[in-house]
Amino acid sequence: MDVEMQAEILLRQEGYRTWVSSSSPVPTVGFENETVLGFLHVFPDAGRLVDAWENVQRVTLARHQAALRTAGAKAWNVYTVFLTAGQAGELAGVIERIEEDFSLTRKIARSGVGTPTDLRRALMPLTPLRTSPQIGRSDYFERLRARLTDIPAEAVSAFLGGEDEYSVARILAGAQ
Repeated sequence: MDVEMQAEILLRQEGYRTWVSSSSPVPTVGFENETVLGFLHVFPDAGRLVDAWENVQRVTLARHQAALRTAGAKAWNVYTVFLTAGQAGELAGVIERIEEDFSLTRKIARSGVGTPTDLRRALMPLTPLRTSPQIGRSDYFERLRARLTDIPAEAVSAFLGGEDEYSVARILAGAQ
């Protein structure tokens, strides 16, 4: 899989504007939306990622410093992403610790990015949440009824049955 190209496609699908930078020591995709700005770097293997990530970040930020200065509030939300399709092996812990370095930018670092699913997982912090609970109509009413045990059953039935608020209020007032 061409990680650079697939990353650019995925980021565009998520609403980012993207551009490819040839001025970096490794393939780089710049990305930006209304609130986030970042640079995604693709390394040939885990060893090169570990050895070069700091220099690549420094060079990239230096080349884009003018744009970063004019980014306003977005400049506080800059990401640097370091990816490789290669497996990390004994370097896995070192790659994980890259994300703990909070200097200059927020960081995402992943190895073993060999499939579109791997890529989506790696870029998950940059994408909107996808899941939402699916509760059927009847399931919702039963769950709500089960939680409203402190309210008289007649009032709950009236409320869930679509009675107007005055009817429900009369039932509640009469229950006291």
